[in-house]
Amino acid sequence: MKIDVLGVAFDDLTMDEAVARGLALARGDGFAYAVTPNPELVMMAQKDPDYAGALAGAGLTLADGVGVIYAAKLLGRPLKGRVPGVDFAGRLMEAMAREGLSLFLLGAKPGVAERAAENLRAKYPGLTICGIHDGYFQDPEPVAEAVRESGAEVVFVCLGAPKQERWMAQYGPRSGAHLAIGLGGSLDVFAGTVKRAPEGWQKLGLEWLYRLLKEPRRVGRMAKLPLFLCQAAWARIRGK
Repeated sequence: MKIDVLGVAFDDLTMDEAVARGLALARGDGFAYAVTPNPELVMMAQKDPDYAGALAGAGLTLADGVGVIYAAKLLGRPLKGRVPGVDFAGRLMEAMAREGLSLFLLGAKPGVAERAAENLRAKYPGLTICGIHDGYFQDPEPVAEAVRESGAEVVFVCLGAPKQERWMAQYGPRSGAHLAIGLGGSLDVFAGTVKRAPEGWQKLGLEWLYRLLKEPRRVGRMAKLPLFLCQAAWARIRGK
């Protein structure tokens, strides 16, 4: 079931359901990609039809930001819960390690994906990481070919928005992978170069505040959240 939140249709799934869906796509014969929009990306899509199209083409759209959950409630069509991209990726890798599915890591600065791969192999014994490429490239064609040559079933595309969604929509089918997942800065988290909020902050849905306290320069981006929630409240009043 899809639930529209200010123009983006989110899959109404729990974390367990999302992982099961992702695993089914990874095992499939075709190609699909997953996106994890937060309020900032939903608002970006409102202004950029091409980006909105890239989000709409996803086979799996997960509510990454707590703001999306609040907005859905304000609209009167609540989602089952938040599915943070980095947690979804972790759960999926657990299943991939059990089933022998292979992974390609794409994105971040040179050297970051290598450190991430080392950490992930240690954390998820049996996980096959069959290829790595940094996010600093000009021509996307050779990158898609590198994924194809690796034989990966799944590729984590950590290029940041909107670049990662556009890459998946245009070049994902050429990569030979069955599932691509846009995961923003997750490789930095996996590599240990960026620390997540403590678990208590995560459970309270306050990771955004923790990141703001650590990186005050993000205040401009975070200021969009109240505007996003106001949009949802106004849409509810208008009956949309």
